[in-house]
Amino acid sequence: MNTKQFSQTLSLCVAAAILTVPMTVALMAMGPQRQTGPSGRLAVVGEVTVNGTNAISGATVFSDSTVTTAKGSSAVVSLGKLGRVEVLPESSVKLTFDSASIQTAMLDSGRVRVSSSSGVGATATTNDGSIVADKSDKNEFTVDTTCGDTLVSVKKGRVELRAGDSVKQIAAGNQDTAGTATPGCRR
Repeated sequence: MNTKQFSQTLSLCVAAAILTVPMTVALMAMGPQRQTGPSGRLAVVGEVTVNGTNAISGATVFSDSTVTTAKGSSAVVSLGKLGRVEVLPESSVKLTFDSASIQTAMLDSGRVRVSSSSGVGATATTNDGSIVADKSDKNEFTVDTTCGDTLVSVKKGRVELRAGDSVKQIAAGNQDTAGTATPGCRR
């Protein structure tokens, strides 16, 4: 191979590398697996992670994702016609959803606000029990576990707080609890 042929080959290799790197970086940013099915759009204030990775506004959130917020931070996952889930400061929740329901599969800590459209099932689960919204109407409710118990406040609609053998009906404008709060804890 003469010098001219070597130079042309080297130029082609460099050009191929330059064109390949951005595509490789883009594919790596998408993560190891491509998700399909329903997804939500994320809006972030402050420090938020999704599945342990720093998140930015506009990111796509898929079902079975864990959203975690730092102190003074929050996140809203907009789920289109289903509704939305707001993850309030210092909270961690696993979100599961499909084309007909929103589930906060487990609120590990903190507070979430769930808003669901009429005809959409919405549930939340904590260590103390589960909260199930009446899907015949729009619902908006907050679940708070910051004091070690579960406090459910309903702004719109109606939910059931199911804890052990107990089922409590909570209508709009009311709240109720399950579990035992940490003594002296204030919300």
